[in-house]
Parts: sequence; C-alpha cells; structure tokens
Amino acid sequence: MAFSDYGRELLKRGILEAKAGNKNAALRYLDRALYMSHDHDALAEGWFWMSQLTDDKAEKRKALENCLAHNLQHARARRALAILDGKLKADEIVDPDRLPPAPEGLHAADAQRFVCSKCGGRMSFSPDGQSLTCEYCSRNQKFTAQPGSANEKDFIIAMATMRGHGKPLNQQVFHCEGCGCEFILPPNQISTTCVYCGSAHVVNWESEERLLAPDGIIPHAFDRQRANNHLVKWIEKNVGAGSPRPLLRGVYLPLWTFDIGGEIQYTGEVYENDNEIFGQQTRERQMRRVSDSYPVQINDLPIPAARKLSGVFQRLIPTFELKAVKPYEAGYLANWPAEVYDIPMAEASLDARAQAFARFKNELPTLINPIRLTSTSSANMTVESFRLTLLPVWMTELPFDGREHLALINGMNGEVRSDLPEKESGGLMEWLGNLIEG
Repeated sequence: MAFSDYGRELLKRGILEAKAGNKNAALRYLDRALYMSHDHDALAEGWFWMSQLTDDKAEKRKALENCLAHNLQHARARRALAILDGKLKADEIVDPDRLPPAPEGLHAADAQRFVCSKCGGRMSFSPDGQSLTCEYCSRNQKFTAQPGSANEKDFIIAMATMRGHGKPLNQQVFHCEGCGCEFILPPNQISTTCVYCGSAHVVNWESEERLLAPDGIIPHAFDRQRANNHLVKWIEKNVGAGSPRPLLRGVYLPLWTFDIGGEIQYTGEVYENDNEIFGQQTRERQMRRVSDSYPVQINDLPIPAARKLSGVFQRLIPTFELKAVKPYEAGYLANWPAEVYDIPMAEASLDARAQAFARFKNELPTLINPIRLTSTSSANMTVESFRLTLLPVWMTELPFDGREHLALINGMNGEVRSDLPEKESGGLMEWLGNLIEG
C-alpha cells in the first residue's frame, strides 16, 4: 500500500474512532496519520479532528490554526475558531436536521417619529451628511455618524447560522398595502408615503421580520432640486436643451457585496519547443498536458438585493463608489424610505460566485497563454465575506411609447440610468423634444 493511501486509511480510522467517542484510539490514529500524510487536505482534516478531541482551549486553538495553515478555507475549522473567539454562539448554528422556527405573526405598529425638540415638527436627514433638519422651523440637530467605513461579515460564520439562510434579526418593517413593497422602519421613525405607488396610507401594521440589519450606507448627497437638475442635464445631453419636471422620490436601495477568493483549477495543453526533424525542413510539435490553478481575488462584487428595480438598478450600480460606504446609522433614514431586501444572502452569494467564475473563465485563456484551456473547475473558489449596503437613489417615471419608463439617479454623484430606448431612436428624440417644448 502506498504511503499516501496508508495515511488516508489512518485518517479515516481516526475519524471513525472520534465519532464513536473512543478518544484515546482516535488520538493514536490521527497522530500517526499526521506523521504519514503529505497531502494538505488530509493534514487539514486530521488537525481539525485533533481539535475536537481536546477540551483545553490553547490546544484546541493550536490544532485549529494548524488546520487552517493547510487549508485556509476549511469551513468547520473557521466556524470552530469563531466559536472559540466568541464571534459565534454554538446555539446559533443551524441544525440541518431540524426546521427553523416559524416567523412571528403581525401585530400593530408602535413607532414614533424623529421629532424637533423645539416645535415638535418632523425631522429629516439632511443630505449634507451632518444634521437632521426640521421641516417646519428649519432647526438643525447635529447628526454624528460613526467614523470609518462599514465592516464586512465573515461568510462562513454567517452561513452556519440562520443569518445566512433567512432573515434573522428582528426589525420593524413597513408594508405598503397599495403595491406590496416593504421598507425598513428604523427606530423612532414612521413614514407616510410609498416611494413606488405614492399611497398615502402606507402602513397600518408592522411585522417583526427576521431581517439582516444593514452593515453600511452611502448617504444621500443632494436634495430633490439638485436631483432634478441632474436629470435635466441627462435629457439635454440627448436633445440639446430643455427641462421636464417629473416627480422625483428619494429612496435607499439594498445591495449585497461579496469578496471572492480561492483559486480556479484548470487543465490545458501546451506545445513544447519545436524539434527539427534531422534532414528535413519541417518541424515536429509535441503537446504536453498541464494541470494547475490560478488565484482568484475579487473585492465588493455587487449583487442587487431587491428584485423590483433590479434591471435599471443593475446599470446604475457601477456608477457608485463603494469605497465611500459608511457604517449604518438609523439617523440616515430619518424621513428617507429604505427598501427591504427580498433576495436572501445565501441566494445572492451563489449568483456572486457564478459571476466571478464566469469572469475569470473568460479571462483565463489570456492569463495563462500559451496554454490552451481544455477544462476548468470552481471547486476551490470561496465566498469569504459579505456586506449589506443601502445605496442612495432618486427615482421617477417618464412616459414614452404608451408606458412608463423608469429613470434612476445616483444620489451620490447624479449619474442617471433608465430603461428608455437608446437615444439613436427617432421616437425617443421626438418624445424628448415634445416633453421639453411642453
């Protein structure tokens, strides 16, 4: 029997003894397996099971760190180390053999507004990013945001709990009875109109949805008037002059971002140096098969977290500077609706991983040239971390060709995207001209 096969057999026996509760026998087999094996995956698995056989925290940490030294993506070791560090509670971990509890039912909302201490008027977040402003007496209240940028969450730790599979944190949510949309209800705030359908009675009840709280936010940077100016400039760029007056509504839209790491394994063919056949003018080319891997590192790969506006929103996302994300504060949402995500993190992570693999698969032939690619595998690609961010958007509808067309404005820099036909279309040019002249 080959040494590598013998090492795997020892590892298998050690794991079986560990699962059976025979600690001493398991330690003997695992210790011998670690001595015999040269395979990184086998060594990682051996050290992980060694960590399960000791109650001493120092020894357990040493074994887990040895495991991760051989396989940084070992999910069970990362989860165990997170429990050891107090970042994860053992009772939060999902039991795959037991269904999660059903969400709580609906009950009457009991929320209050951000109110002015001087006149009792409604306070709104000012796009200067520094204050809440009263809509009646214009009194400013200093708003102190947390410094720095928003943190990301460890993906493997989150996936071990309901936070990765459902909607785990209790938050108040507004539900529009007009169009069915839902918006985050931050502490001490209620809203009165739906950003989509304009319903005056948006919420008369509240639900404790199991939601992930936002990690970060890019605050709105300008008011409705400046948003309208940006839209006017966008239209002027298409037709030359004019200024329509659509109704603009400010909103925060949810976005998942993921950091992807690991490697893509590939197999290819490469021709060796040409060999001249003695006495002839032709040359013979010999092919060699190559198997290797290429490192993957993608930061902040964006995936829309809500389906309703995903088409146009997808076009707007690249115009945001995601490095400007701030830690989430409820005060940013004072009188600003924020749509609730309806694409769970686990589902979005699959889309992110597929997009990352497709991107690298397209680029790989150039990156590994002159190797001719024959097959690839994403087995060693991993989602390392994620973040739920709220992005500032102004939205409106523009009538054209018998229906309403969505237009979204980046609330950070004024970039505009729409589902209108391309500007080369004569119909659009004529419509914009009529809209401006009217």
